[in-house]
This record gives sequence, C-alpha cells and structure tokens, in this order.
Amino acid sequence: MLLTKKTELLFKHLLGLSVLSSILACSPLIEPQKTSKSNTSTLPQINAISSNYPVGKPVVYQVFTRLFGNTNTTNQPWGSIEENGVGKFSDFNDAALLSIKELGTSHIWYTGVPHHDVITDYSAYGINHDDPDVVKGRAGSPYAVKDYYSVNPDLAQEPANRIAEFEALIARTHKHGMQVIIDIVPNHVARNYQSLGKPQGIKNFGELDNTNFEYARNNNFYYVVAEDFKVPEPTNGYQPLGGESHPLADGKFNESPAKWTGNGSRKAQPDANDWYETVKVNYGVKPDGSYDFATLPQSYRDQDVYAHAAFWADKDVPDSWKKFRDITHYWLDKGVDGFRYDMAEMVPVEFWSYLNSSIKIKNPQAFLLAEVYNPSLYRDYIQLGKMDYLYDKVEFYDELKAIMQGKQSAEVLHQIQAKHQDIEQHLLHFLENHDEQRIASPDFAGKVGGAEMGKPALVVSALISRSPTLLYFGQELGEDGSEDLGFGDPTRTSIFDYGSVPTIVRWNNQGMFDGGLLTKAEQQLQQYYRNVMQISATHPAVSGQYMPIMPAAKLNKAIAQQDLNKVLAFVRYQGDKRFLVVSHFSHTKPISVALNFDAQQISVLGLDKGTHQGLDLLTGQSVNVDVQAANGEVLLNLAPMQSMVIEL
Repeated sequence: MLLTKKTELLFKHLLGLSVLSSILACSPLIEPQKTSKSNTSTLPQINAISSNYPVGKPVVYQVFTRLFGNTNTTNQPWGSIEENGVGKFSDFNDAALLSIKELGTSHIWYTGVPHHDVITDYSAYGINHDDPDVVKGRAGSPYAVKDYYSVNPDLAQEPANRIAEFEALIARTHKHGMQVIIDIVPNHVARNYQSLGKPQGIKNFGELDNTNFEYARNNNFYYVVAEDFKVPEPTNGYQPLGGESHPLADGKFNESPAKWTGNGSRKAQPDANDWYETVKVNYGVKPDGSYDFATLPQSYRDQDVYAHAAFWADKDVPDSWKKFRDITHYWLDKGVDGFRYDMAEMVPVEFWSYLNSSIKIKNPQAFLLAEVYNPSLYRDYIQLGKMDYLYDKVEFYDELKAIMQGKQSAEVLHQIQAKHQDIEQHLLHFLENHDEQRIASPDFAGKVGGAEMGKPALVVSALISRSPTLLYFGQELGEDGSEDLGFGDPTRTSIFDYGSVPTIVRWNNQGMFDGGLLTKAEQQLQQYYRNVMQISATHPAVSGQYMPIMPAAKLNKAIAQQDLNKVLAFVRYQGDKRFLVVSHFSHTKPISVALNFDAQQISVLGLDKGTHQGLDLLTGQSVNVDVQAANGEVLLNLAPMQSMVIEL
C-alpha cells in the first residue's frame, strides 16, 4: 500500500526511526534495519547534515501515585489510611515535577490512577464497599479496576472532586513539558466492577451478559454455569486485613454464577495463588482458544494505522473491544497522553490493532507501552498490534540482572541486541518497576554492591539502544523497598498497602523536593542518574546507530576471562555525534582493559594511532583515549562499577 505524506510521517513516528538512519555506515557486527537503499557515504558527507538529526529519546518515570507524596512514616503493617497516610494528586507540585523533569523525563506514568478496589470506606460518596475477601491488601491492587471512568478516591483531597483534581495534575504535568501515562488493564477487571462515573449510554462490564452460557461472543465475561463463586482457601496463614475484624471479611463473596478468574482459572473456587480478585474479560476467544472475530492478514504488518482502522471499520467486533475503545478515548479527551497496557499478551493481537489504530488516529503522538513477556510474540504485538513499545524483560533485563549479580557474561547483551535489531527501538529498557525487586534490596544486591550495582547497568540500559528508558520512583535514590506493609512483598515496595517510601520522604523535604534530607550517598546517586538520563534524553547519538566493541584478545592476555566478562563496550553514533560507552560490572576489582576497533569502526569514529582527547559525559572530565595500533586498540582504566561515556 502506498502511504500518503501524512501517513508516512506517522508510520516513521510509530517505528521511532531516524529519518537519516539509512545513510549511516553499518557496523560490521550489527546491521541496522534498512528502510531504504543502503548508502555507505563517507564520514565528512554525513557530518555536513548532522544538524538535522533528531535529539534524544523518551524517558518514562513510573511513580506509584499513592505512595509518592505520603510523608507519614508510621508504616504499620496492614495500617489503615488514617494510620499510615496516603499521597495525593496535589503532592505533585511544581517543585516535584521540576525535580522529576531533571531526570530527562518526557513521560510520567502515574501508576494506580483508575479507581480500583480499596477497603477504605467511601460510602458517603456513593461508592459501594469492597469486600476484603477479594481485595489484595488494604489499599487494594491497582490492577483490579472497579470503575474505568473514575479515579482512585484515595488520591483526591476531596473525593467528590477526584476527576477534577486529576485533570489539574494532567495540566501541571503538561505545563512542565511532560506527558501523562496511565494504566489500562484489558485482560481483567475487579470482581465487583461497577462504574459510577460512566458517561450516559455506557453500560457496565457484564451488565448485559447472558449468564446461562460459559461463553457468548458479546458477553464481557466467561461463566462457570450453575456454580456460585467461592473464596479461595487461605494458604500460609493468610487472613484478609492481617486478621483484623471487618463486617465483610467472612470468607464469602456473592457471585452467581461464578466467573472465570483473571489469569484464566475456570474454577468456581480459584486457588489462593490465582488472580482471584479479578475476572477475565472475554474478547471473543472461545473456551477452546479459537477466535470469534475476523483475523488480521499478515500483510498488515507493513500497513499504517489508517489501514488498520479501515480494516476494522466494516467488521462486527465483540462488545468488550468497543468498551475499551470508549474507555481509552475518554481519557484521551481528558488530556492523558498514553497508556501502559497490563498483560497485553493475554489479549488477542487483533484487538490491539483495532484499539491502537483508533487511538493513534485520535492522537498520533499517543505513547503506547505494553507488558509482553514472550519474545516470540514481540513482532506480532509491534507490527500487527501497533504497539509503540514493549517491555524488554525476559531477555535484556533478565540477562542484565544476572550480569549485575555476577552470574552471566556481559557480552550476552550484544547477542540480544543483534537478535532484535529490527525492533530494538520498540523494546523499552528498565532496571526496576513495580513487579521487579529493588536493586538495593538484599535479595537483589546480596551483601555487596547495593544501589551502586545499578550504575553500570543504568548506563548500558539507557544508552545501548534507541528504545525509551523507564525509571521507577526511588530507584535514583537507592530505595531498597524493605518496608513490610502487610500484603506486599518487601524488596519491591508494596503496591497493595498504605505507607510511605523512606527515600522519597527525604527527597520530598516538606514539599520542597530539594533532596535536603537525603544522605550524601543518595544525593550523589540521584545526580548520577540525572547525568546519565540527560545524555539519554538529549544527546543526538542515542537516536543513531549501535556498534558493539569487543576486548582486544592479544592485549588482555593477563586478564582472567571471568574479569573480562564483566566489561561491556559499544559506540553510539549519528553523523559527527558519537560516544564510546564502557561499563565495568565488577564490585571489587579495577581493570585495565584493551578494546579492539576494526578498520571500519576506526573510519566511522575518525580515530587513528596516537592519543586522542575525549570528554567523559558522566564527569565532565577530559579523557585520553590511547589508540595503540593502526587497527585501533584502545586502552582504558576502570574502577569497580565505573562507566565512561566518552564523547569523541
């Protein structure tokens, strides 16, 4: 299909491609995706047009909204909102947003905004009570949404005015040059879903379902026909609310007939390890796995969002598809700039084609990020599902974590980058999020390293590809997530309980967000993150090409292979803008390492034998780059856990 100029520009935006990537010289080891005829122009010709290159790439700051502004340090396990306090939308004041912006942030992901189950009593505002038997924690899971047309009343100074308070936060975020992302959880909703805020004409999920059938195409849920729901048998001594008495904590929840559970359990009584607080949404997938909707032809991998929207325009789609289209468009109209989709791979690719094409036509700049953990599905969800970005979790993050812990050779990351070169700009990198352990937690860092372990990993993760980087609030301060707040798992910072985050409280410093109460080590780590993320957000080379650099074998004979395995090096370049990245993952040993540049790499970098002066962008200090031979053997000295980003 021929693209109009408008759709061509949109398509390039979706792919995140540099307009000029096709004219850059290819690395001999990693060949970039070709979008036009290859051109091996010499370096001076590239330099002549370097001023036209795009700058930087997105930085997403994920913040758990309920915890961010709370300065109550009681942190009582299973504590109530009165005991432990709660953060509000209003805590994101100008000072907070300016400080977040200093990390190079382009998008703030406000996690936990849609109204989900909570135990706090909001009946005075017409909100029905939530049953502790099907709520995880006292503050509830943000992934058990009970009203997609409202926001969590915990987050508002005045719950009756909660939508307006969130709209004000959107406006403040935009004022500071950042965009807003919220969660959409398409695979499941809370068992007691009931929208009070839905616009006129919108029906609740399940309101029109025929519950006499396990499956019907336009039912929103699946049913265990003729059986009532039973609360799971507790395990390991678990009791709702930690055993505190509550009128609804009676081991019962009225649901007749029972619905399938969010993770796909078809039992009327799910297991305690199932997602029992949620029910699975029906997208027209029959119980046998076959589809009850049109299949998207493979040729649509190369089609733009307008073609995708046109494909679905005359198709009859299941009711749940329309409901989520209406929900996302509602929030776009409120000023939300994008969505993070929970467990997207549990929902058919065709639905994403339908939904995302409609979103992109409404807002071509919308930021669409999906949680997909199966690498074999990456291309389907990007090319057919029209996702902008997917988590690079199962390969890149998992291997990087193993490198940080000394269990894997750093070189494996070059292999992963080679494997995904055609889609690397779509694979979002992170070191922490609400599902992963905090780097500084004992379970992650062990007895050595602590938050410092994250420094070389941050440099690699943020700079090795064209993909966005995600930071989790407190990561830049060395937060260890050690608080035991009740239901949640220490080491991850609980998303289910009321409480506060110690490093965030110190950064907050009574609303000034100047870090005045941070320790010296926390201040230094925060500044390190700012330095790295400003490079990621502003340096033109990060939008260009990636060139892996390998150790020079003959000059590293005196270095044990296990020590050499802890060094990773690469070059990022675009025209005359280029830098060499070297990260050293050893916690204890310094290293003098020789890196090998072949003739083509030397040509691209413009290096010859002798001493060259570079600038370490992390420290602002000059660095001598000693080239020892005509083919480019560069010698560098690195301290434990040191990285260099040497601009050449």
